[in-house]
Amino acid sequence: MLTNKVFMKKTKRGNILKIVREHYLRDDIWCGSAACQTCPADENAALLDEVPEPVSERFAFPHYLLLDTNVILYQMDLLEESAIRNVIILHTVLDEVKHRSAVVYKRLRAVLSDPARKFYTFVNEHHKDTYVEREPGESANDRNDRMIRTAAEWYGKHLSPRVGKKSARAGVRIVLLSDDADNRAKAMALGLNTCSALEYMKAAKATFAHLLDKIAQRELVSESKDPLFPSHLTMLQIHEGIKGGKLMQGGFLASRENYLEGYVRVEGIEKAVLIQGRMNLNRAVDGDTVAIEMLPESEWKAPSDVVLVDEQTDPGDMVEPDPTFSVKPQAEREPTAKVVGIIKRKWRQYCGILLPSHIQGSTRHIFVPAERKIPRIRIETRQAATLLSQRIIVAIDQWPRHSRYPQGHFVRALGPIGSKETENEVILLEHDVPHSRFSEDVLACLPELPWTITAADLQRRVDLRGITVCSVDPPGCTDIDDALHARRLPNGNIEVGVHIADVGHFIRPGTALDREAASRATTVYLVDKRIDMVPGLLSSNLCSLRGGEERFAFSCIWELDDEANIRHTRYHKSVIKSKSALTYEEAQIIIDDAKQTNDVATSLRLLNRLAKILKKRRTEKGALVLASPEIRFQVDSETHDPIDVKAKQLLETNSMVEEFMLLANVSVAEKIEQEFPECAMLRRHPCPPQANYEPLVKAAEHQGFEILTTSGKELATSLDKAVKPDNPYFNTMLRILATRCMMQAVYFISGTVQRDEFFHYGLAAPIYTHFTSPIRRYADIIVHRLLAACIGADSTYPELLDKKVNSNLCNNLNYRNRMAQYAGRASVALHTHLFFRKRSEDEQAYILFIRKNALQILVPKYGFEGTIYVTGRNNEEIKTGVRFVYDEEQQTQRCGQVVFRAFDPVIVRLSLDSTNVQHEKLVFELVKPYIEGFSVKAQGAAAEVETPKRKGEPQQPTKSKKNKKAK
Repeated sequence: MLTNKVFMKKTKRGNILKIVREHYLRDDIWCGSAACQTCPADENAALLDEVPEPVSERFAFPHYLLLDTNVILYQMDLLEESAIRNVIILHTVLDEVKHRSAVVYKRLRAVLSDPARKFYTFVNEHHKDTYVEREPGESANDRNDRMIRTAAEWYGKHLSPRVGKKSARAGVRIVLLSDDADNRAKAMALGLNTCSALEYMKAAKATFAHLLDKIAQRELVSESKDPLFPSHLTMLQIHEGIKGGKLMQGGFLASRENYLEGYVRVEGIEKAVLIQGRMNLNRAVDGDTVAIEMLPESEWKAPSDVVLVDEQTDPGDMVEPDPTFSVKPQAEREPTAKVVGIIKRKWRQYCGILLPSHIQGSTRHIFVPAERKIPRIRIETRQAATLLSQRIIVAIDQWPRHSRYPQGHFVRALGPIGSKETENEVILLEHDVPHSRFSEDVLACLPELPWTITAADLQRRVDLRGITVCSVDPPGCTDIDDALHARRLPNGNIEVGVHIADVGHFIRPGTALDREAASRATTVYLVDKRIDMVPGLLSSNLCSLRGGEERFAFSCIWELDDEANIRHTRYHKSVIKSKSALTYEEAQIIIDDAKQTNDVATSLRLLNRLAKILKKRRTEKGALVLASPEIRFQVDSETHDPIDVKAKQLLETNSMVEEFMLLANVSVAEKIEQEFPECAMLRRHPCPPQANYEPLVKAAEHQGFEILTTSGKELATSLDKAVKPDNPYFNTMLRILATRCMMQAVYFISGTVQRDEFFHYGLAAPIYTHFTSPIRRYADIIVHRLLAACIGADSTYPELLDKKVNSNLCNNLNYRNRMAQYAGRASVALHTHLFFRKRSEDEQAYILFIRKNALQILVPKYGFEGTIYVTGRNNEEIKTGVRFVYDEEQQTQRCGQVVFRAFDPVIVRLSLDSTNVQHEKLVFELVKPYIEGFSVKAQGAAAEVETPKRKGEPQQPTKSKKNKKAK
């Protein structure tokens, strides 16, 4: 059967174009039910059970569930439960979900692909009895609802009892689940069995009663309650306000330190706009896109210097007045606004814990997210007794005006609070790290084993297996994506090669593996595990340049003179066989051991000598040598718990590898930008605003040093000069402060940014990209494809040269890289807490900052940073009889005869405070200098070390190491 849709379209030239679309209808599409005796069975489709067992007693008869769009969009947590089976998904609904939420659509497809779940997709749009035309004046949404009711009605008749058929087979009915009251009312008028998801699960059988917790609260709120918050403007009002210049829009960033404060970043305004106070925040949640209205200048505020946490147990739906923030001078106040509307919510699932209710048997509970920027969430659960000791996941459903907190629902439990496995899962979820198993579609893209290099492969590549190539990496590295070689040429010059794993050979554009790698964007390194961007067969085997094994590589080879000047550069796909996979320490020993004169030793010494010249040249151009306190854990081989921790050490070989990786990245950047000036994927590091340097400049001034920040060269020179002979760690601390002033480096497409903005500030490089780590970074895979196209080793494809597609890809890469960094830091914090459980240590430390009420402390041995509070929030004594006096001009804290200044050495005691089960914290207590009534008595060997005097010679601290994998 054929039906036509006719459209009349006006062209740009004013002509009228008639468009006819043919829509084919059939009567032989299978209904999917094993109870059906009419339709021709489809052997490949998942069968709905002949006699389904429902989870609810709302309807006493055997039935299939037919879902409308809203149920899928808002009740996906319930639908993912294995107990929900025998469900019909109409093609109309599937298509609407696809267009309204890509995330929910992906989750639904995962359920549909599992035959055990008995979810059947019925193509109602092409069945002659279930297809309906859109009526004049009918909205697309109303037509879709009518299609759903029509399909439910058809199914009811199609599966109804027939004369001569067994009643057991023909007695299955249809229940339409809809969270749309209007749709339910119209369905009831047609005599259909229908109810909402909440009504259905309220009547759940005892075995499935816990599933009621997963229902999203979408019911309308009673307006009889007094509103606590101002109402939000409608989208039309927001649009008109923005168009008229009265309102502005931007992304809302909640404060970690003060739950009544946040900022909105508005495009075109350099500094974020301050939002302060509960009413002005007006139910905005971190990440939301909001509309704001600027307050009169007389109502502008200054950011609060007080740490404020919502510690109420359950105050009910009432709000207390905001605390009085200290009034600051007009000069310190900032532009301040209020939130008047929500343009787009960015709610996700949150990890945290449940607070015990003070009402016995209550089902209403307060959920406290692990992320301090997220407000508490009110949920209903009947499993509180079990969940109080668990880390759980909760989703926000709505935040009505009458409610102090947003309302949500329980999703699932992660495991016991404090368990390392549970806390690792929390880290991955909170930082949005994709860590599920690779799908069958992805694994199907992998090569079959045993994998070998064929004669045809060798014909297309340069054979470098006879060259002495070796890799240098951290201990335990299995994803080895770079190797090096250096050798003298007959003309006296030196040939240097950087050989990078040819991951692009195995990951072809557009495949499921390529899409998954693009989504994950980066490998995430936690202390005790690694979340790979690509399956282990590639990352740790076929792509990894392991010693003694033949591997595909993409080689960048230079001819250099003895002063490391580049005479010639060439690129080619190659086959290499690494002679040895060394650690940094092993390579350093070979270089330092004069007795070793083999090819590997000769190559390493050449590389090391050239690297020193390259580094000197970079620093002379203004490249920054910064520092960050990094540590390495030694973990138990069985339990993977930390048993020792120390600061990472920097060797010459670290710098050697880094220099040639930087050189390769710069060389490749120049090549791909020359060939593809509009679509090369590059990396830039913006110059920080001068305001970012204020903490660094002030800290140095108080020590008698001037830090110039007008250019990278001046900053580098200033830092080099800032040296105190009596405090060797002083310069390292200044560089740590300088690191914190920096902007985030980002990926971008060359055609979207002006040429003068390509500059990489930290490296003082006019152009830069990432080429050297394709096993762990998707950006490098794109760069490999561009370079391969440049040298004719591979062809381009449309998406590779599409600026818009790749700009969106860059956004995802930047986001995933940022989240991977945060996850890595959170993992270090977790293992730090595990290490210090049931132990305390006295350690050498330095004062990093002097605060109004605290000393900011850095412990070089561990790279830890913490705070010793010396007064309370309102300058009251923390310990009776001990009075500290803060001198803002001199930046000192004085207690009696003891004066504390920034960068002074001290000894502190480190221990773990576990009183807050969700937020354990490392506690710093002063040991020396000893202040009666404030300091703690010394213990252990570390405390026996005399506190270094201002003119003494303190113990030489270990240098922090820049990991090659972090470039």
